[in-house]
Amino acid sequence: MTISPSLSPDCGNCFALCCTALGFARSADFAINKPAASPCPNMADDFSCTIHQRLRPRGFRGCTAFDCFGAGQVVSQHTFAGTSWTQDPSSKSSTFAVFKVVRQLQEMLWYLAEARQRTFDPELAAAADQLSEGIATTAQGDASTVLAADVESLHGEVRALLMEISQEARASYGAEGRQTPDGGIQADADLMGANLPNRRLCGSDLRGAYLIGANLSGSDLTAVDLLGADLRGAQLHGADLSRALYLTQPQINAAEGDPNTLLPPRLTKPAHWQ
Repeated sequence: MTISPSLSPDCGNCFALCCTALGFARSADFAINKPAASPCPNMADDFSCTIHQRLRPRGFRGCTAFDCFGAGQVVSQHTFAGTSWTQDPSSKSSTFAVFKVVRQLQEMLWYLAEARQRTFDPELAAAADQLSEGIATTAQGDASTVLAADVESLHGEVRALLMEISQEARASYGAEGRQTPDGGIQADADLMGANLPNRRLCGSDLRGAYLIGANLSGSDLTAVDLLGADLRGAQLHGADLSRALYLTQPQINAAEGDPNTLLPPRLTKPAHWQ
């Protein structure tokens, strides 16, 4: 499975929109408070990060987990034609607002690209293609087109299709209702800190599950639905996620793993796993 370059971040062609448009609160993931629509104090005049190689030890772990799915360069180079919000201060609020919408649209395209490849049903594949075409057209539109998008409705349509394809992909594994000593393996389960090493979890539905700090080392997560699952600090050492469903780079960036962790081809192992 390959991924279009347009769904991968290209920070060199972005006006540091993730470092400016978005806000964050001081926490284990961020060393400071930063309001939305304000530049991070670590941002240089050329939009680069002055502590990029030291983000985690400096307390900015959240920055290393973030991924815009290519929204940054779309907004910077396409929507606003290469003119930054510093060059045209009047465009600042519009730029930041558009980025927040396009980021959601690009994430939907990421999921639909996988769904299209995972389904065996031509009708579902056609539905994924149609949805993707409409969303991509909106994401590539001008600022007014993007801001007029009914993102909530699109989320609903995409989610319904992803769930249908998930059920299809997981059907042959008979994983519904699987139980563990730590609780049920099911959508939205609270499995924070759960001890689940060396388990064959194939076909399980962990959509939206809380897996913060869970130990999944050595486990087989083939066809496990991880849509929206919280993997912060999850132990994935030696786990097989090569055929997991709806896994994203931000989820992997927030987890812990090692060179023996198997990932889908379109994902990369974070530097801190070394």
